[in-house]
Amino acid sequence: MQGNLNRRRRGGNSVIEVTLMAPWIFFLFVGVLDFGFYAYSFISTENAARAAVLLTSKSKVAATDQADACAIVLQELAWAAYGRYLPPACNAAPLVVNATFVPMGTNGTNNPPADSAQIEVQYTTVTMVPIPGALSNLFVIDRKWLMQIDPTTDF
Repeated sequence: MQGNLNRRRRGGNSVIEVTLMAPWIFFLFVGVLDFGFYAYSFISTENAARAAVLLTSKSKVAATDQADACAIVLQELAWAAYGRYLPPACNAAPLVVNATFVPMGTNGTNNPPADSAQIEVQYTTVTMVPIPGALSNLFVIDRKWLMQIDPTTDF
């Protein structure tokens, strides 16, 4: 009879331990989930910039085509917005896309060996779970790609 009483008292200890640890486990789970969303946004922004520079590096005329670059970036970032409406224009927050033509040897210390197209994508992330004092509510992801223009095109 004495063994059953001791076993019941020890069983109550585990309930107290789980109760004390549950908030910390939940906080850890939310932090990992939040970090995963921000990592996905970073990867999506990187892929969007890469896809846009692939499009704009076809010719010198395409290198400055803001509309097509914006359309490609919006298509790539559709899932990273998590239901938030992204405006059709890419010239103000949360999304800014700049497509520029960089002539050979004119990019400061990073001189391209040939005429190049450059895409810069700046995306402000969605507010996930605000954790006061630990994480900022919004992150600004800025990615830049430079790619040589196809030399077989002469326009």
